[in-house]
Amino acid sequence: MTTYTPDIPPTRPSNAFPATLNIDYVDTERNRLTVFLRLITMIPIVILLGAIGGPTFSSYEPNYSSVSSGSVVILFLPVLLMIVSRQKYPRWWFDFNLELLKFSTRVGAYVGLLTDEYPSSDEEQGVQITLEYPDATKLNRWLPLVKWLLAFPHYIVLFFLYIVAIILIIPGWFAILLTSRFPRGIHNYLVGVTRWSIRVEAYALFLTTDIYPPFSLD
Repeated sequence: MTTYTPDIPPTRPSNAFPATLNIDYVDTERNRLTVFLRLITMIPIVILLGAIGGPTFSSYEPNYSSVSSGSVVILFLPVLLMIVSRQKYPRWWFDFNLELLKFSTRVGAYVGLLTDEYPSSDEEQGVQITLEYPDATKLNRWLPLVKWLLAFPHYIVLFFLYIVAIILIIPGWFAILLTSRFPRGIHNYLVGVTRWSIRVEAYALFLTTDIYPPFSLD
């Protein structure tokens, strides 16, 4: 049975960013066999994720730095049109986007060796994400037209951060095979990059906030 060391974040200050992520650190011996075969065992769940809506920034995949055209159509365009034309953000669409974000992040955590639990399509497991439902009447109705451009500096930084993340997964893989432990430092870095990515997604893709994402792993 997998044992996690939970990191309970404090209550969010009123001026903090309205999207959070925490992935519990696995503090027990890792399953060396599933880690050794991870490139094979991840195939079905990655295909399923791609069939639903395509990868998001939070997935540790080769095309992590871009959102697929399918994702743009499903996640971004309907919300943009609703905010610009009606200044509304349907709750059911928000819930769909949030659940897809949670699912893709669980897949990313599995691919990135942060957990040995096979990603669930609906259970939280060791991944906790909060994304605040916005009051669309308080959002700038025209800002969604340019958020993707304003977030461009983040795309550049994340490109290099994910290169480092992919490189770090390799020694992490060997560490698990040799010691049955995933280095805590690598875990924290991967979670930090994913957290940064989710903030950018909340701002530029899901359009749930007008607060500009911080350049921070914390």
